[in-house]
Amino acid sequence: MRLTILGGGGFRVPLVYHALLGDRGAGRITEVVLYDTDRTRLGAIGAVLRQQAASTEHPLPPPVVTETTDLDEALRGADFIFSAIRVGGLEGRTIDERVALDLDVLGQETVGAGGIAYGLRTLPVAVRIAQRIAAVAPEAWTINFTNPAGMVTEAMIPILGDRVIGICDSPSGLGRRAALALGVDPSTAFYDYAGLNHLGWLRGLRSGGVDRLPDLLQSDDALSSFEEGRLFSPDWLRSIGSIPNEYLHYYYFARETLAAVQAVRQTRGTFLLEQQSAFYAETGKHPEEALELWQKTRAERESTYGVESREVADAGERDERDMEAGGYEQVALSLMRAIAHNERASLILNVRNRGVLHHLDDDAVVEIPCTVDANGALPVAVSQLTDHQAGLVCSVKAVERSTIEAATTSSRSAALKALAYHPLIDSVTVARSLLDTYVESLPDLAYLRA
Repeated sequence: MRLTILGGGGFRVPLVYHALLGDRGAGRITEVVLYDTDRTRLGAIGAVLRQQAASTEHPLPPPVVTETTDLDEALRGADFIFSAIRVGGLEGRTIDERVALDLDVLGQETVGAGGIAYGLRTLPVAVRIAQRIAAVAPEAWTINFTNPAGMVTEAMIPILGDRVIGICDSPSGLGRRAALALGVDPSTAFYDYAGLNHLGWLRGLRSGGVDRLPDLLQSDDALSSFEEGRLFSPDWLRSIGSIPNEYLHYYYFARETLAAVQAVRQTRGTFLLEQQSAFYAETGKHPEEALELWQKTRAERESTYGVESREVADAGERDERDMEAGGYEQVALSLMRAIAHNERASLILNVRNRGVLHHLDDDAVVEIPCTVDANGALPVAVSQLTDHQAGLVCSVKAVERSTIEAATTSSRSAALKALAYHPLIDSVTVARSLLDTYVESLPDLAYLRA
């Protein structure tokens, strides 16, 4: 089978290839096509992948890696398409963050103002890619990891239908950590999780027919043993009766997180831009050391993830168990195997709601447990959102849809609504200033200048 990776020069691509190297099953991926607009990045990541293959013992030939900057060539013949593009690069992310912070608004790349700017920049490109997939590889399954993942997936569905499925590693990681804190095998548990991408809650954890989440919420020791328990504090988690996705820290502790981000020398985007620019430059000089350089850079990247939120919560450094492999690349591999081989799997995915969550319409893309087989992903029944959860989810869904409207109709007023509607932006005046500055600073938003 052939897998095409859009954004193939991206830093996290070797995680996907590592997962493919570990797949010994029949009908596994045998060819990987990397597509990117940047040949330098493509070459660097291609070198990492080939060194991964050479350093891994396996009884079967590793997937053959090819690289191209021609989109149609990359798509043609693909069985699966993994989309992980970053329109505007990390340079765009630094602008997303800095513009927001200068107006005393959180600028995280998928949450609030930064996420909206990222969406406005990305959605037109994602729609064009979906159109090319429909024309060149209509039978392929598209797995979307491009952020903001739920928003991008919803924008691609009118073109690709249910053959596009969004993934994220945050919900599965939360479920796994919660299960381990209870001494439960993560692979045997059912996670009652629901919301939107980067805005969801674990409301139940069933093992052996029994919901074990109440036991977890009552144990300070168990809660303090993993990332989310430390981030939100046992008292707050017991108050809300659930465990939020880590990104909800930006909502529940907005003032504290904003102050922490403004206090540091550089934003997360600036850190990653400097770090990854150094990696690609060094790999260009020493391609024979590509894998070693990538591993060193990744270790630093992972250990500093979410540092501002952990400082606010006094959560300390990330635990090694919180950084274990098994993230989005394993979700993608499980999804591909379930579809390709009709191997029934249960995964938390970004799909159409289909009436599962009563506060949202059928076509709203939600993040929810699904049963996956050769027919694709079908959401399963979960408990309904509480008033608090539903209010926040519906508010952010309105933001997502206004962003999609702006991107697909070039509507500046829709872009303003998206910013003004967001719970973390407390003024229409600030929303106008954000939009004006983003349009002036980001060439990819030129379509909103009219």
